Amino acid sequence: METLELKEIQRLEGHTDRVWSLAWNPATGHNGVPLLFASCSGDKTVRIWEQNLSSGLWSTKAVLDEPHTRTVRSCAWSPSGKLLATASFDATTAIWENVGGDYECVSTLEGHEHEVKSVSWNASGNLLATCSRDKSVWIWEVLPGNEFECVSVLQGHTQDVKMVKWHPTMDILFSCSYDNTIKVWADEGDSDDWQCVQTIGEPNNGHTSTVWALSFNANGDKMVTCSDDLTLKIWESENIGMQSGGGFRPWRHLCTLSGYHDRTIFSVHWSREGIFASGAADDAIRLFVDDNESQVGGPLYKLLLKKEKAHDMDINSVQWSPGEKPLLASASDDGTIKVWELVSQR
Repeated sequence: METLELKEIQRLEGHTDRVWSLAWNPATGHNGVPLLFASCSGDKTVRIWEQNLSSGLWSTKAVLDEPHTRTVRSCAWSPSGKLLATASFDATTAIWENVGGDYECVSTLEGHEHEVKSVSWNASGNLLATCSRDKSVWIWEVLPGNEFECVSVLQGHTQDVKMVKWHPTMDILFSCSYDNTIKVWADEGDSDDWQCVQTIGEPNNGHTSTVWALSFNANGDKMVTCSDDLTLKIWESENIGMQSGGGFRPWRHLCTLSGYHDRTIFSVHWSREGIFASGAADDAIRLFVDDNESQVGGPLYKLLLKKEKAHDMDINSVQWSPGEKPLLASASDDGTIKVWELVSQR
């Protein structure tokens, strides 16, 4: 049986404070386009990193140091890779456009009363979601000429909302919070009449502490969540491929993975190849895969590998790249980003 290892390709320095989040540009990494990702930090800046196709090494392509006045907490590329949204503790979300290699701030979204924690584009790129410490989730419609209009303000969480994430194929929005729940929001028939269609909490096998992040598998019928309760939970749904108007099918608990991290799990991301990575405050990265030989009633996923001391401090974000040969990037409180490759040990 082959053994896999997570090999460090490069350690990237440049941020002068903790690195909170990173996002790969989905339009890169294939057809000869070099891989590109954005990172954001407590130093109030966003950095754009690009891989050199000949050397395979990474360097800073741009530093976006306007217009945010406080920590930049989250960043996300539109599906086309043309726009980058950045969410900040200054209560704004900035929209950047790549104009001939220069990044211009083309719009600033205001409205949240407090720190914006996360931002996410839907699959078709016509909707953007933001969430905040003000306990609300906002849905914005993307209009021509880089105009953004708020079409719905979703109230329902009772605490800070840590992350928003659109489903990969359907216009269903997920949010996770300091109130220990995940909420599922859908547009119930009427245009812009967004409702909470499911709350996944402790009574239905949910988390018992802050839910920090969530991620979907490639076809969107499974979701993994991670928490301050030191567990990862897998959920499944039969919504996928349903005709619209078929009604919403709730997500149900599939299994819980515990005992793999001994401090808060801040980030989880599912690769297109079916491997999900977790990053935590124990400075470690874990990779998990389907367990085809799982015992009846046991977890359906198994540990593929563990990387202790992946960083010197908390790991805030782990993200798989697009492209033929996926790389994993991790961002840490130690101010660095690392790019990793999953390789077979001969």
